Amino acid sequence: SSVVVTSAVVVAALAGAVDPLQLVQAMPAARVEYIAPWWVVWLHSVPHLGLRLQRVDSTFSPGDETYQESLLFLGVLAAIGLGLNLIFLTVYLVCTCCCRRDHTVQTKQQESCCVTWTAVVAGLLCCAAVGVGFYGNSETNDGMHQLIYSLDNANHTFSGMDELVSANTQRMKVDLEQHLARLSEIIAARGDYIQTLKFMQQMAGNVVSQLSGLPVWREVTTQLTKLSHQTAYVEYYRWLSYLLLFILDLVICLVTCLGLARRSKCLLASMLCCGILTLILSWASLAADAAAAVGTSDFCMAPDIYILNNTGSQINSEVTRYYLHCSQSLISPFQQSLTTFQRSLTTMQIQVGGLLQFAVPLFPTAEKDLLGIQLLLNNSEISLHQLTAMLDCRGLHKDYLDALTGICYDGIEGLLFLGLFSLLAALAFSTLTCAGPRAWKYFINRDRDYDDIDDDDPFNPQARRIAAHNPTRGQLHSFCSYSSGLGSQCSLQPPSQTISNAPVSEYMNQAILFGGNPRYENVPLIGRGSPPPTYSPSMRPTYMSVADEHLRHYEFPS
Repeated sequence: SSVVVTSAVVVAALAGAVDPLQLVQAMPAARVEYIAPWWVVWLHSVPHLGLRLQRVDSTFSPGDETYQESLLFLGVLAAIGLGLNLIFLTVYLVCTCCCRRDHTVQTKQQESCCVTWTAVVAGLLCCAAVGVGFYGNSETNDGMHQLIYSLDNANHTFSGMDELVSANTQRMKVDLEQHLARLSEIIAARGDYIQTLKFMQQMAGNVVSQLSGLPVWREVTTQLTKLSHQTAYVEYYRWLSYLLLFILDLVICLVTCLGLARRSKCLLASMLCCGILTLILSWASLAADAAAAVGTSDFCMAPDIYILNNTGSQINSEVTRYYLHCSQSLISPFQQSLTTFQRSLTTMQIQVGGLLQFAVPLFPTAEKDLLGIQLLLNNSEISLHQLTAMLDCRGLHKDYLDALTGICYDGIEGLLFLGLFSLLAALAFSTLTCAGPRAWKYFINRDRDYDDIDDDDPFNPQARRIAAHNPTRGQLHSFCSYSSGLGSQCSLQPPSQTISNAPVSEYMNQAILFGGNPRYENVPLIGRGSPPPTYSPSMRPTYMSVADEHLRHYEFPS
């Protein structure tokens, strides 16, 4: 029903039957009070200390040096946190590098497991930090865009007011004066009509004086435009910087985990150095977020007071208070001017109507100028309705609340999440840096253990790599080992053995099985022409190889 009533009043006002102030008063009031959120109250209650540790007033005053020192002190606290973090990492690295233990198999397994789980925890912390950072960056960006939109909307309203005032002043001072001057020449013979024209000229001067009493927003629009452009510029590079920081954190964390998985010392060392750099950037971003959040919270705690104190030289405090509070109990400071404007226009329209009715039959050439004045007054009345709607506090107050919502709700909330991201990122890269020396020592001990294994061991990775890269060397090594085995075999003297009474058939079967293999022939006995003894495990030579050992346990069929 309120929408129907409002629509009817608007139509009647455009038709000239209702005063524009009644139009504004008939509109339903939908004012929403600004209430500072709990995080603004909490951040505003943070003690403000100067660099000399003296207490500073928490009232938002960015031009005051002591207040600037209180925000700078938060950055100093973050720098102290970075120093303590680096000292802890240095002590930990020194203790880890200087610690010596017996590297048993159980110790190596525990160390490898510790490095693995540390890398996993660091990776999870890094992913959680980036997720929180993305949310905080998006919230802050949304709040800043809402602030920029509100500033541009308010700037458009102020510019529209100036344009309407300028247009109406131009009509009354120039266009209306030209029509009245021509009419004075046409109807100069009638003194009563000349008095009517002078009365209309007086009403036009009254309108011009009322319009000149309205505030001029040119300087305000200039400052709002500058503030909007600066905010958009800073916000774009802030958002882009955090986005690049998120990508850098993910890349360093993933590449470090890859270096741990592939046991690459070079990759691990380079990524750990980049991790230290990212750790410094995390603490620096924490300092910037803390200072920005506390300073913005000080503004959001009492924004009306700051705006009233800084706009008194440009705009009347009564006008500023009217737009900031927009209460039903407040009377519009433009009510008298707009009412006088409306009454003057109505009076001039009545005078023009009378001249059209009585003067045109006597002076037909005056009809054109009278119709031009009537059209000019109708356009001025339409402009009056538009100006009345723009001067009403509800539109600008809504833009003001939207700007506060963007700054104090979304903006500060996003800054808090960005601060949490900085803490989680610092913790993640500190954990990853702590895992680096353990992984380095584990790689060195693993390589040393492989180097201690015999090159003939088929499970030695070093031997496998040597054979793969230099097959000739591997074959030569095997040949030399085999030749040395033959030489030692030839130089050995046969041990004293008992005479075997085994039948010849058994000897023939064994000769067939082991024929052609010189390692199973007793060369000295054959050289004397004596029959070889029966093979038994107790008579195995000392130079028997691993393959011979496997053959010894093999049961041949009879």
